[in-house]
Amino acid sequence: MYSDPKDCLYCQNNETLHNLMIEICHLRVSRVFLFKEQTYRGRCLVAYDGHVNDLNELNDQQRNDFMADVAQTTRAMQRAFNPEKINYGAFSDTLSHLHFHLAPKYVGGPDYPGLFRMNPGEVYLTDEEYKDMIELIKKNL
Repeated sequence: MYSDPKDCLYCQNNETLHNLMIEICHLRVSRVFLFKEQTYRGRCLVAYDGHVNDLNELNDQQRNDFMADVAQTTRAMQRAFNPEKINYGAFSDTLSHLHFHLAPKYVGGPDYPGLFRMNPGEVYLTDEEYKDMIELIKKNL
């Protein structure tokens, strides 16, 4: 499936996107977001700047830069929240824009061990709590 950039929430930077997540920053070739749904404390998403469907569409330098952004983000998440493991998800079944879901998992926490759920809709925070999490991630980027 390949979507039109005019229909892509990442490319359009639209209300739907901002209802789901909060932009933290821009890295080399991608934007980093904090998911508003926080069942997995510290869950983030890294979205590639350009509208590409899959990692294999990038040239070597673009791929290396994107994966460096993903690694930089997960290192910051690890330092900020100390999860046991971070699950990586790059599905793009219904939205063909290259992005990675980064879901921290904690021993005794939701779905540990096991796969993270895409949007369990169980945990939402206050604006102040989101702000504190974003500052903690930025401090560790």
